[in-house]
Amino acid sequence: MAEFPHRRDVLGGAALASIAAFAPSAAAQSAAAPDLKGKSILITGAATGFGFLGALHYARAGAKVFATMRNLPRPQASELLNAAETEKLDISVLELDVLSDAMVARAVREAAAQADGALDVIINNAGIGITGPIELQDMEATKLIFDTNVFGAQRVARAALPAMRKAKRGLIVNISSQLGRVIVPNGGHYSATKFALEALSEQMAYELVPHGIDVTIIEPGGYPTDVWRNRNRYTGALKARLDAERAAAYPAVVARMGTEDGSGRSADPMDVPRTIAGIIALPAGQRPLRRAVHPGPKPQEAINEVSARVQMQMLGNSPYGPWVKAVHDIG
Repeated sequence: MAEFPHRRDVLGGAALASIAAFAPSAAAQSAAAPDLKGKSILITGAATGFGFLGALHYARAGAKVFATMRNLPRPQASELLNAAETEKLDISVLELDVLSDAMVARAVREAAAQADGALDVIINNAGIGITGPIELQDMEATKLIFDTNVFGAQRVARAALPAMRKAKRGLIVNISSQLGRVIVPNGGHYSATKFALEALSEQMAYELVPHGIDVTIIEPGGYPTDVWRNRNRYTGALKARLDAERAAAYPAVVARMGTEDGSGRSADPMDVPRTIAGIIALPAGQRPLRRAVHPGPKPQEAINEVSARVQMQMLGNSPYGPWVKAVHDIG
């Protein structure tokens, strides 16, 4: 039976710091950043939040970064390019809307050509939230969030994988959430899409073991990023479409829809790019399948442990056993 590289547990990331500014300086980042020289990284949803911060962080660590976003030109693209020019960073901005097959294929093809073949890392960061009870999620909202959070990641992975398979290397990082393993009422289809992304990612991790490609799922808790403002915009549009009978069934919840601003969350958003950079720097075959990221409670970790054990009990002695053992680091 073929042997596959096992994954090792990865120690916790850099110590947390209070947020003095949303985007830390190059000097503040360089002390903790691993060496990513020679790595080519494509990030979706790089206009804000973890994607924007990550683009700068990985480039400052030496990576060649393709920061993708929709609706170019936009100020965030100019900000990244200005930082790249000032700091002599290797950052390219490409237009990519994860809802478009054609735009995804074009952006991935262009990035791979600039990277002299296969990309080393894909970070599926683009995602949205729309809140409210499940009954209130009309089909317009339902299709939009699944198309963005699940089908978008699938589009990007499919576009990148043929070249990665040919090169027999690569890493796909999918940004999930604590809510990809636990459920909070009135969160719309956010958990449903993140549960789907978790399943898609784990299955892909098994299937890509023979091709030398790793998959890592990042499960952040709540951070003070633009996700709240963006979520309010989508939720507000849904709220405006609600019919009176359904809205009357959930009056208190409807009153709050579209009003949360993320205030009270003070964790450092740089936790996520730092964690991802550390995982990218690990040897192939030793990257974790899942990583919970937050300084506070991580309730999903208990579920992750049970899930890995059950997967091994079900498939460890099957023909898929070597793949499952490689992904879960069980010899």
